[in-house]
Amino acid sequence: MKGYIGKILVVDLTCKKFSIEEHDDKFWRMYLGGSMLGVYYSLRDIPKGADPLGPENVLTLAGSVITGAPAPGISRFSANAKSPLTGTIGDAQGGGFWGPELKYAGFEAIVIKGRSEKPVYIWIHDDEYEIRDASQLWGMNIGKAEEEIRKELSDEKIRVAGIGVGGENLVKYACIINERKHACGRTGMGAVMGSKNLKAIAVRGTKYKNNIEYHDSEAIAELSRGFKEALEKSINAKNISLLGTNGGLLSMNEMGQLTTRNFASGTFDKAKNISAEALRSPPFNAKRETCHNCPMACKRAVGFKDDKSGIEVDRNYGSPEYETMAMMGSNLLVDNLAVICKVNEICNKHSIDTVTLGAAIAFAMECQENGILSDEQCDGLDIRFGNADVLIPLTERIIKREGFIGNLLADGPALAAKVLGSGAERFAMHVKGNPMPAHMPHTKRGLGVHYALNPFGADHVSADQDRIYTPETTEFVLNRVRGYGLHDPVPMTDISTEKMRMLHTTQQLFRVIDSLGCCLFVYSTVYLFGLPDIVKLVNGVTGWGVTALELMRVGEKCYNMMRLFNEREGFTRKDDKLPDRMFEPFKDGPTKGYHIPEDEFEAALNDYYLIAGWDIETGNPGIGKIKELGLDWVKCL
Repeated sequence: MKGYIGKILVVDLTCKKFSIEEHDDKFWRMYLGGSMLGVYYSLRDIPKGADPLGPENVLTLAGSVITGAPAPGISRFSANAKSPLTGTIGDAQGGGFWGPELKYAGFEAIVIKGRSEKPVYIWIHDDEYEIRDASQLWGMNIGKAEEEIRKELSDEKIRVAGIGVGGENLVKYACIINERKHACGRTGMGAVMGSKNLKAIAVRGTKYKNNIEYHDSEAIAELSRGFKEALEKSINAKNISLLGTNGGLLSMNEMGQLTTRNFASGTFDKAKNISAEALRSPPFNAKRETCHNCPMACKRAVGFKDDKSGIEVDRNYGSPEYETMAMMGSNLLVDNLAVICKVNEICNKHSIDTVTLGAAIAFAMECQENGILSDEQCDGLDIRFGNADVLIPLTERIIKREGFIGNLLADGPALAAKVLGSGAERFAMHVKGNPMPAHMPHTKRGLGVHYALNPFGADHVSADQDRIYTPETTEFVLNRVRGYGLHDPVPMTDISTEKMRMLHTTQQLFRVIDSLGCCLFVYSTVYLFGLPDIVKLVNGVTGWGVTALELMRVGEKCYNMMRLFNEREGFTRKDDKLPDRMFEPFKDGPTKGYHIPEDEFEAALNDYYLIAGWDIETGNPGIGKIKELGLDWVKCL
């Protein structure tokens, strides 16, 4: 083997036993790592009908065969298990430094089974591993627990991925945080850790850091040297690097597609107060940060004390990304940037997904406004649109599952709507239980169809997004996507057969990216490097001689395996749907009248199923597609 170690650490927390699984090149070439590896173990080891918060659920944290190589944008790892939020396959990626450190410590992935009777953490270092008592860490926030682990093990360079109080209290959208600010954010993988009484996984690697033999080091170095030139050619990449993920918020607002008032509008009249430009201004003074070995520096960190409000924010917990800014800002009609930054810090301290939190609070605000949530049920909190003062205390109640409102919203808007009844479901903006991120299906209609199709519900980074083509960007984008057989620009609001071909193709690409632990801001269709570069990177690391066709087939298999996992759990075409609000026209702003026509939506689903080789009645992979991809073994489980 070249370029990777090939070992997977399997931990049974119930009986406190470890084992190591090793696979040959054929296996790794078929599964790569990341999402693909996580879904493989989920299908293989999680029994049908398993309780997502029970000991039978299996959590996989996986880097890939290229993780840790000296190239930019390959720091990410995937977390997979059955989701407690949705009941579907759970899938989340996180950047930072933990993924490469796991590789340097001797393992490509860790598979966690069972449940410990008492709180524990796992310690992995240079081929060695142990389960250690975490009773003293339980109840600590992420930063404090990290500090105590490093002190206990006498090493300040240890990387820690873990959960805060939100994960301990089984908030169903708790996430996994590493280095205090890098999140595996969606689908509740932190709640799965909490259900296993697993506080953290600490890793430290020195043995393999400079001791991995790559097949073609010069090919890898050539990719790295090309970073600056590629950055100059990509408007999207330059904006992300200069302004961070929040850089497009103002332009989205001007175009009428900024998520506002629980997806009822696309414009927010106070958008400038939550923009990237505002975040760079005093007292916030956002600074650029990065992940392992990546010059993109798309991350931001803020630390300040606001004399007016008394709010103080610790820079070690990062800064709100675009999704946080929109879901906790415009989505709630809140423009208080200090409060949003504080909520972001609290969420990172206690492992809470800010997308779902924003969706849950918006749901509560609209339910309160329509008389579905009473003042008594709100526990004395003034939960209404525009009230920034309620966000911090409400977030803290949700993390602690405190009172009726805290416990209700800790399960997410879809489950909360079932508890409340009285028509509350119409205010829960979700797909398959997973709340929609801050991108509007009213305008990005192809993305809306993708939200409906995606195995783990609404997700904005699992397929290419609809784009507005300008003279400055059209030729760049088309030059990139022609390699996938997509030759013409397709309008943002189009959901024709051609848009479904684009979705089907880019979904495969994005599963490749997630399976290899790549960052979408470095590798994708519209940023720096594309599929040909990924092929060169994989071959430079491993020497396998993979082709673009081979990698895309891995991506297609991954997506189909996710759908097969869901089929086993009872999901069908009836679950591929959007909230009713997406079919209702906007009433104001530049996109007044925009919506998804229901007949076009259903026709788009039919087109997609036929293109993908899925059964048009059930929406699940057909027998021909199963045989084509060699997935008969899945149907036999």
